[in-house]
Order: sequence, then C-alpha cells, then structure tokens
Amino acid sequence: MFKSVLVANRGEIARRIFATARRMGIETVAVHSEADTHAAHVRDADQAILIGPAAARESYLVPEKIIAAAKQTGAEAIHPGYGFLSENAAFAEAVMAAGLIWIGPPPSAIRAMGLKDAAKALMAKAGVPVTPGYLGEDQSAATLAREAARIGYPVLIKAVAGGGGKGMRLVESADAFEAALASCQREAAASFGDDRVLLETYVTRPRHIEVQVFGDTKGNVVHLFERDCSLQRRHQKVIEEAPAPGMDNATRAAVTAAAVKAAKAVNYVGAGTVEFIADASAGLRGDRIWFMEMNTRLQVEHPVTEMVTGLDLVEWQFRVAAGEPLPATQDEITCTGHAVEARLYAENPASGFLPSIGKLEAFSLPLGIRIDAGVEAGDAISPYYDPMIAKLIVHGETREDAIADLAEACSEVNIWPVKTNAGFLVRCLESPDFIAGAVDTGLIGRDLESLTAQPEPSPEVLATAGWAFREVVEARATGQPATPWVELLGFRLNAPAQETARVFLGAQAVHVPMPLEPTRIVHVAGEEEVVVFEAGEAFVFRDHPPVADADAAGDGGIRAPMPGKVTVVSVQPGDTVAKGQALVTLEAMKMEHGLTAPFDGVVDEVAAELGGQVTEGTVLVRLTASA
Repeated sequence: MFKSVLVANRGEIARRIFATARRMGIETVAVHSEADTHAAHVRDADQAILIGPAAARESYLVPEKIIAAAKQTGAEAIHPGYGFLSENAAFAEAVMAAGLIWIGPPPSAIRAMGLKDAAKALMAKAGVPVTPGYLGEDQSAATLAREAARIGYPVLIKAVAGGGGKGMRLVESADAFEAALASCQREAAASFGDDRVLLETYVTRPRHIEVQVFGDTKGNVVHLFERDCSLQRRHQKVIEEAPAPGMDNATRAAVTAAAVKAAKAVNYVGAGTVEFIADASAGLRGDRIWFMEMNTRLQVEHPVTEMVTGLDLVEWQFRVAAGEPLPATQDEITCTGHAVEARLYAENPASGFLPSIGKLEAFSLPLGIRIDAGVEAGDAISPYYDPMIAKLIVHGETREDAIADLAEACSEVNIWPVKTNAGFLVRCLESPDFIAGAVDTGLIGRDLESLTAQPEPSPEVLATAGWAFREVVEARATGQPATPWVELLGFRLNAPAQETARVFLGAQAVHVPMPLEPTRIVHVAGEEEVVVFEAGEAFVFRDHPPVADADAAGDGGIRAPMPGKVTVVSVQPGDTVAKGQALVTLEAMKMEHGLTAPFDGVVDEVAAELGGQVTEGTVLVRLTASA
C-alpha cells in the first residue's frame, strides 16, 4: 500500500477521502485555490498546497499544478474525487507518466465511456441495451433538428461529454429546439470544453437506476447492487437511495448483469457507476431498462451503497490502485436494510433555487446520522464552486424507517444567513408519492409549487421570536449585546405569554407573544434581526419593516440575482421585448441562469457586457413598460 495520497479535489469529497486515508494510516495532501485557503478540507489534511486563483480553470482544472504539488509534497498517489479532472483521461495518463499511482480506472476506459455517443455504440455492440436516439457525428443545427423530429418530441439533448445534469435540455416541441440546442452547447462548452451533443428519446415516466461496479487488475468485476436516483430537479439528483424501491429479484439480476457486462467491455478497474434509464409506466421490468452512461469515478451518492453493504468504497479504491485484488467476491457482498441520502445545498428554493453565498454564521447539522460535510461553522460559501454544503445519510431496517429518520434529520438543519434547501428536502421526503415508492424523475417538477412554497411560521416559531425580542429589548436597556441563543434546543414553554410585540416577517407585521423561554432554536443577528429555525426553514423577524429600495421600486432594472459571469446578452437598447423574453444569461456555480423580461416593454439600457463578471444586485438591463 502506498504511504501518502493527494486528493485533487475540494469540499466534502476531499474530506471523505481523507477520513479513510487517516483510518488506514495513509498521509494526506490537499490542494487548494486562493478562495479555499481556509477551507475545511485544507484544515483536514496533513499538508496543503496552493495551486492557483479562485477560478477552477486556473487551479483545480490545471493538471500540471496538481502533479507538481504531488511531487513537491512527496505524495505517492493521486485520487481525483469526482468532478473537476476525475474523468479526464489525459490527466490520468499524466499522473502515471509522472511515476505516481492513479486511483481510478485506466485512461482507455475513461475515454471509452467519456463520450456518451461512442459509449452507447460500444455498449450496443457488447449486448447492453441502450436508449434509442441519435449518436451521429454531424452536429449541424439542421441535422440535429431533423433527427429530433425523426425521434419524436419530447426529446432530450445531452452533451456527449456531459454529466451531473449539465449540458442537458428537455425539448417539448420543434419551435423550442433551436434555442435549447444553443443553450445546451454553450453550457457544454463551458463545463467540458466540448459542445457536441447527442439526442435521446425522452421516456415520459423515467426512473434513474444506477449500479455500483468495481473491477481490479486481475480481471475481476463485481456489482454492489443498485441505487435509485429518480428524485431529481432539472436532472440534478436531490434524494438517492439503495436499494431501488419496487425492484424485484429478476429485474435486479438483469440490470446488475448488464452493468457488469458494460464494465467488462472496457476492461474496467476501480469504482464506477453504470447508469440506466427505466420506463416506470408499468413498474420496473428488465426489458424496459436501458443504458444511459457510465461514470468512471466515485459517485456523490456512494454513501448509500456503503451503508447497505457495510463496505468502504474509498478503501476498495486504495487497495485496487495498489494492485490488490478486490476485497470480496460477488457471493460475499450482501445488501442489508435501506439507506437514503439527501443533498444539502446553499440555494433558495423559494426563488428558483438560486445559489446562496456568504459566511455560515449560524451552522448546526443533526446528530446521530452520517454527514459528509464540506464546511464547518464560520466557513464561507463562495460563488466559485458547486454549492453543496453536505450530504445527510441515514440507514434503517426498512425504507419507511430510513425516510422518516432522514426527514427528521433535515428538519434539524439550522443555517443562516446562507439559504439552504433543507425545508424543501423535508417536504420531498414527506411526499406521499415518494413514501409510496411511486417516484420518477418528473415528481418534483409536477409538485414543484407545493414543494417550494414558503410555509407559514407555527405558533411555536412566533412565541420563540417573542422571547428572543424580549432578550433584545433587555440587551438594549443594559447596553449588553444580545446572545445568539443557538444551544437551547428542547426547551418547553413553561409560562403563559405576558405581553405581545409587533415585529415584521418580511414586510408583514405580526404580533407575537413574549414568553419566558423559547421552544425553537434561535439565532440573533445584531440587535434587530431574529432568526427562528423550524423544519429546515429559517424564519427572519425584524423590529422594523424592510427598507424599500427606491431604485428597485419600479425603475425597470433587471438585476443580477447572484455573482456570476455574463455568457449571453440577448437584447440591445431600443429593442421591444415581451414578458418572459430572454435578456441576459449568467453562469454561476457551474450552471446557467437566464434572466427574462418581467413585463412587455422597451430596452432603455444594457449594462451587461459579454464575458464580464458581475456582483449580486448589479443592474444588467433597464426596461420601460409598454403603455
């Protein structure tokens, strides 16, 4: 076994790999950008090396800097994590050429599976069932539009080098195809440096089933059962679980056998995931599940497989990379109980899931479950990388037990001022369809309004806000700062309200009782803002109404909702626009965000510059409403 490993990644996956390395007595090396100098993964490592500016393309995506860091620190092996360079065959070759151990599959396997069109052709040749579609080399817009019409709408456009939902668009009709194709190609080029796409028929009730596979250098390949990742939003996974609900033994045997066949077709070594799309309109059936792609790396959702098998997949990666045989045979791998994982993101579901950045001033995660977190209290969420905060993972004897425990855990997330999707996760986990196993990739989209609706504060929340403001009033009277009461979970109200106070929840005035003790966790920001947490939500109370922004009150200014890069400017001064028409597109946290006209009008001013970086609140376009 090698003695030291450098992780060419950041955040929770770097920390996850370090944890196994420490347990095995392997020294750890972190790399980091200037934005991550004080990051948690840097603090976790035995050594840390600065490799460049905040932008990933100048740091985490530069192979030469990472290999130089390994040489400088004496690291013997490099683990790429997921994302960044993890599926870059040239990087894998460079690592091995430098005399270092590559903890990943052979470059030939990465290349074989890296381009979705070529991978599907290879799988079809190997006898693995593939989704019908277009895999041709002709990438002209006219040919792609013609092929989409042949396949029939709805059709899915996917970047051939894509992954993680990036470079993917669902197109419902022919008149929307051209704009969707252009947007998909831009995102693919920005994320993967390759704007080529393929087309697939869109399954109307799809389920996303994937199989964890593992190979060694001795020719052995095994599967570690399946996962269901069907609860998605815009092709981004939200909740993952293992095993898949409703999967009978015959269907499981068919899909796992196909996954092993796919891995053997490319002489796979290490951890990999073979992803399938299943037509769930008549339940799961072995003849209605098709190969989509293979991810030649460790997956974000690997913890649920670890929980049901009792295995450490990172340890397996280390041992296989060191030349050892697989630690277990297929007959020795068992699946016990049920595991569910939720992805906790810094984003605001109430405003279209826009990313949220800032310092984690209040930060409390649930106890008693597995948490793979990329940050700790006091750390900051930056605009430069993926907005994942942590993964919350629960294992139970039954699926029902695991779901209920994870919903309770998500309800105990208390974070501020960064906004999170914790409350949204609670509502997803409590969805009757999800609990019943009647899940497909369209579930969230169908129920989006109810799943993202901001709930009303409970009487307990209002009472706790009253208690907190009593503390604030007393602090003002004594000249002492109010305490951020973050450790008072579990207190019960033991006295009636003696008075009420008028406070503001947003712009709404509410009268709250002022009891003697709180019933919910509270965070006091300064002496004018009280945050009360409940069911994953943060309710913000102030002692005054929000100050109106005169410039935003009706001037027609279209502002950047977050820091980002301007990738498209669709209008110019003098243009007439209709409500909903595209104005500007921003790229932030590895995703495109389109800004549209809120009303019919005329463009007065365009301040956005193509390629320019903007801060949150910057006016990009100014409109005058039509008379």
